[in-house]
Amino acid sequence: MATPSQTPSVPRHIAIVMDGNGRWARKRFMPRGLGHKAGVDALVKVVQAAADRGVGFLTVFAFSSENWKRPEEEVSGLMSLLLVALSKHLTRLKADGVRIRIAGDLENVSEKVRHALLDAEASTCDNHRLVLTVAFNYGGRWDIVQACQKAVDAGLRGDALDEAALSRFMAMSYAPDPDLFIRTGGEVRLSNFLLWQSAYAELVFSDCLWPDFDAGELDRAIAAYAARERRFGDVGSSGKGDGAIGANVPSPHTGEGS
Repeated sequence: MATPSQTPSVPRHIAIVMDGNGRWARKRFMPRGLGHKAGVDALVKVVQAAADRGVGFLTVFAFSSENWKRPEEEVSGLMSLLLVALSKHLTRLKADGVRIRIAGDLENVSEKVRHALLDAEASTCDNHRLVLTVAFNYGGRWDIVQACQKAVDAGLRGDALDEAALSRFMAMSYAPDPDLFIRTGGEVRLSNFLLWQSAYAELVFSDCLWPDFDAGELDRAIAAYAARERRFGDVGSSGKGDGAIGANVPSPHTGEGS
């Protein structure tokens, strides 16, 4: 298996907005729910492909805090699909060395869904090959607000608050910032996903609808990333490091970290 140290052009952390399930289904005169199901199948394949390429962290936007605005029937179907997907794929993901983490506000989801998500976290906590973060009922603005609230609750004074301090209270404080941010489906926006963490991410917008996104599409996105010079505010090739936030987070391949 390739590791990040062997293939420096492979991003350590990839974040994906998995867009286009509904349009994929509509093009085939199928219900939107079948598009979401096809999207789950695509995700399982992309997780494996990412792990095979030595990616350490993969974060996917599964359900945003704005998705509650969708029709009740579709939201209910998404919740049911989540439960089915975990039941069907969790054992395989665990065997493949994938650690599942959940980022998002779970207070407003059903007890059944919350239990399933937390059980997936607990049952894979000893895995280190790849950290798969499922952003569920997540929003980037929510993340910043909840981090500020936690900092205040922890007694952090205003004069002690800086980027590094606040980053410790973010929902994904265990992960380095994304190196590569992919959005499928042809839309060109962040949609309130990882706003704080993506400050220096390389952005790749793909016209591919998410259910059609495969290992080849992932390779194309990684190739686009590898062809760019990451400067982090520097003037050129002298720019080095992992960015202002998350630079010292250990790799999951070392077995260190929370």
